[in-house]
Amino acid sequence: MTSEFDEIRPYLDEELPQIYEELIADPAFVKIVGGVLPFPFEVIAERMRSCKTKLEFQKAFCYRFLRGLADSSTQGVTSNLETLKDSTCAYTFISNHRDIILDSGFLSVLLVENGLDTVEIAIGDNLLIYPWIKKLVRINKSFIVQRALTMRQMLESSARMSRYMHYTINEKNQSIWIAQREGRAKDSNDRTQESVLKMLAMGGEGDLVDRLIEMNIVPLSISYEYDPCDYLKAREYQLKRDVLDYKKSTADDLKNMETGMFGFKGRVHFHVAPCINDQLRQLDRNLSKQDLFASVSAIIDRGIHANYRFYPDNYVAHDLLNYSTRFANRYTKEDKERFEAYLAQQIDKIDIADKDVGYLRHMLLLMYANPLINYLRLGI
Repeated sequence: MTSEFDEIRPYLDEELPQIYEELIADPAFVKIVGGVLPFPFEVIAERMRSCKTKLEFQKAFCYRFLRGLADSSTQGVTSNLETLKDSTCAYTFISNHRDIILDSGFLSVLLVENGLDTVEIAIGDNLLIYPWIKKLVRINKSFIVQRALTMRQMLESSARMSRYMHYTINEKNQSIWIAQREGRAKDSNDRTQESVLKMLAMGGEGDLVDRLIEMNIVPLSISYEYDPCDYLKAREYQLKRDVLDYKKSTADDLKNMETGMFGFKGRVHFHVAPCINDQLRQLDRNLSKQDLFASVSAIIDRGIHANYRFYPDNYVAHDLLNYSTRFANRYTKEDKERFEAYLAQQIDKIDIADKDVGYLRHMLLLMYANPLINYLRLGI
């Protein structure tokens, strides 16, 4: 592997022993891990040292932790990932983005449980606020998306990341997960940012369409019955509305990560659509780049919107938002009462001055209704 990727790639397996020792000697890592795993730290350290590959580490630590989270914070995580079992090629899973950690985390759990390899994960460096976090995610097969760069640096960084992703898919035969947009869709209106596709098309060979075909893109729909961060997202909406130049703090990011991981999510479903290569081959390559990117975004969005799994709350939210009973046959009176009580409970958690309850409720309803609105627009 070329050294140009050294700054952003996951660690090589032969680098792990040194990284383990650095983590074991880091008091912050020792404190956090000791508080999460129910074993003496000496036992954890020896178990780390026995893991010779990243996948062994994931199965020994990450899988166990994430499976525990799935058991304690959901009513089941299901998928159709068994449809990939006969595949020999690597894919770029492009998904809607709800949770900072668990979108990719639960995906890897499901892949392991289906006898498949885990994915490499794109993660923004804005989340890597401590040295031990950066080391840990690189052991966990993450590659780093660099943020807060100048325009020129951003172009260079995006081109390098694209080359790395093409190399990972085509040379390493290693699947990748990347969100369809930078940051979570806080109103659940899931749209693929063309900037993500432009980045993917920087690497590879051939024309724009050929370069995207190289990536074996698979749209992935992630459906959470409840988003434990919904009230934090609503809070952020009001603050952005009311406070000039409002920006989230590092403490806000940590709160979102913690709430997303440990909060109750109800039922969770992951659904892969077929690889979009056949649809890409049918595109008119004489279209402008702008129109081609728009067409590819629409293909991915359709794959995500069409396969979203809906729960009673999505139908209740749509009806409440529109003052209608259109979907009354999709939920019971108890479902509606339970969801309205849930909304009130989430709004109660929001701790800001001049709390605009009507606005916050509207934003929460929108979060749960938007996936259904997008599905209905497909007309299928």
